Amino acid sequence: MSSENGGSKEADGGARGAPPEQLALIRETVRKAGTPRAKPRTWRGAALAGHLPVARVLVDKGVLHLDRYFDYAVPEELDAEAQPGVRVRVRFGAGRRRVRGGRREGGGLIDGFLVERLAESDYTGPLAALAQVVSPEPVLSEELLALARAVADRYAGSLADVLQLAVPPRSARAERRPSPEPAPPPPAPEPGSWARYGQGPGFLRELSAGRAPRAVWNALPGPLWSEELARAVVATLASGRGALVVLPDGRTVARVDAALTELLGKGRHAVLTADAGPEKRYAQWLAVRRGSVRAVIGTRAAMFAPVQDLGLVALWDDGDDSHSEQHAPQPHAREVLLLRAAQDKCAFLLGSWSCTVEAAQLVETGWAGPLVAGRDRVRAAVPLVRTVGDGDLARDEAARAARLPSLAWQAVREGLRHGPVLVQVPRRGYVPRMACANCRTPARCRHCSGPMEAPGADDLRCGWCGREESGWHCPECGGFRLRAQVVGARRTAEELGRAFPAVPVRTSGREHVLDTVPEAPALVVSTPGAEPVAEGGYAAGLLLDGWAMLSRPDLRAGEDALRRWIAAAALVRPQAEGGTVVVVAEPTLRPVQALVRWDPVGHAVRELGERTELGFPPVSRMAAVSGPAEAVAGFLHAAELPGEAEVLGPVPLPVTPAGRPRRPGGPPPGAHWERALIRVPPGRGAALTAVLKSAQAARTARGGDEPVWVRIDPPDIG
Repeated sequence: MSSENGGSKEADGGARGAPPEQLALIRETVRKAGTPRAKPRTWRGAALAGHLPVARVLVDKGVLHLDRYFDYAVPEELDAEAQPGVRVRVRFGAGRRRVRGGRREGGGLIDGFLVERLAESDYTGPLAALAQVVSPEPVLSEELLALARAVADRYAGSLADVLQLAVPPRSARAERRPSPEPAPPPPAPEPGSWARYGQGPGFLRELSAGRAPRAVWNALPGPLWSEELARAVVATLASGRGALVVLPDGRTVARVDAALTELLGKGRHAVLTADAGPEKRYAQWLAVRRGSVRAVIGTRAAMFAPVQDLGLVALWDDGDDSHSEQHAPQPHAREVLLLRAAQDKCAFLLGSWSCTVEAAQLVETGWAGPLVAGRDRVRAAVPLVRTVGDGDLARDEAARAARLPSLAWQAVREGLRHGPVLVQVPRRGYVPRMACANCRTPARCRHCSGPMEAPGADDLRCGWCGREESGWHCPECGGFRLRAQVVGARRTAEELGRAFPAVPVRTSGREHVLDTVPEAPALVVSTPGAEPVAEGGYAAGLLLDGWAMLSRPDLRAGEDALRRWIAAAALVRPQAEGGTVVVVAEPTLRPVQALVRWDPVGHAVRELGERTELGFPPVSRMAAVSGPAEAVAGFLHAAELPGEAEVLGPVPLPVTPAGRPRRPGGPPPGAHWERALIRVPPGRGAALTAVLKSAQAARTARGGDEPVWVRIDPPDIG
């Protein structure tokens, strides 16, 4: 046996009689310490902060029955960092009996925000201690907290869910980088193209003077809207205040970004979009929060941007679906900015080529003023709009056999002589439904009577059972030729390519969206919202299958169709430069007439009048409750609805096919759900949301198995 082993044996014997030297030193150190050293995330026996030892925390649970603040003890070692607005981690879910050393212990670690520090707590039992201050960076200001609370109450949601939308995820590397020094206010801008509007120069002067005008802006067609929006931002900055602009997508953000850079130079404004990546976006957000940057543009997540000394909130194209948040509680950017304008007493600008009913209501009630151009300027800026109705199609032999009516074909041929031609198709993809080319009888499968589809140029198969069909013939007239009932963008591009073989055809849709196209002659086939901007404008435009958008079973079908048509037609050159737009829709319909006259405001005002008579939104407030039939019935029975509330339904919801993505609040694939609509008159919306929120909180506290979705102001109510 070696001497080392002998030595170890001796040491082992000594260990039985006295503690090892290292353990003895540790114990002696602990005895000499006046206060026990706190262990991370337990702080057992640790001394509390001498001043304001209670922290009020919002825990990130996101369930309605826990939508309140919880009090925690502040350990002395966290006193300096535990300031209002910082991110913290706390133990949540410990029982009352798990108390050691006067501290409540146990529970899982969960993130949260420290809202305020207090001298004492309303809770009479023992408090758990803050586990950790994640970062000393204050990210939740009093203004942002008040806004998030207002949004949560407005949409019957939880404050934690709203803050998940408002405060981006943390990036430690971005926090360590200092933000740039704030730049001095720029000089007040010249009116520029705002002179085209009667009240435009005065609106800019009001902003530059530090006042808070409110306007609904009906922009003239063409590319100047982004520059005009940028000038409004610069005018606000000139008064020493901040500005916030929310846009529907990355393409519109890029245009306003370029216009602001030209007016202000680089680094004077922040761009908040999801495409920037989490670290870069958080760094930009921090620069805004710290006051280094006072101008912000971005997509809908930017509606909560913590701009200091906010002087202007602006929204472009409020009718776009992208402004409606898909995550709980699903707020709309327009309503959030309206809350901010009231909370911060700042200016408000709602701009679009078209006009929604909500925008018209703001003007009709006097809350905002109209910002429009005279009719002579409108006529000089818009293209010539021509219509092709059902009567024209019936008399047009070419329209029966081909994709294009004769008038549309002539407009395309003439337009291609001078530049690109835009073709708007209301659906993407290929040919979802087929019909007989002679008698228009829908083509059905011989085995299951399902609709026949043509996913490829030479393929024909059933949309239900998937069986291929090679020898189809019409049971009504015996014809063998098929045509598309509803044609997608790809099939339209193929047919136009055959009709104009020497012209390049480009497509723009969900899979591949073009930003711009050159001025050279080309056919550009696009779905609504994906239209690229042509250099110098399009020579002509075709709006195909107007009935497909107008016949949707939705309250907003006409308004939405007009908005999409005007957005496409606004990219076409003025009539004085030969610009022509052909819309394939019945000319007697109100949205078509509004397009011909280029009068979206008049259309919105008439829609508002009809909805006032019928009690439809936005005049009334409405909520949708959806889920399994028994769960919806139980929820409505338990909710103490206001006396003025009117329950419409419930009615069955369409079943989500297997393999299709589930819409927010929609039934899972194969599930049978129902939906009830609850309507209250003006002024009772807050009472309705409070009742629904309370009922949903009670239901979640009981742990109901069946899901029930509540959505305030649903965008599609049928």
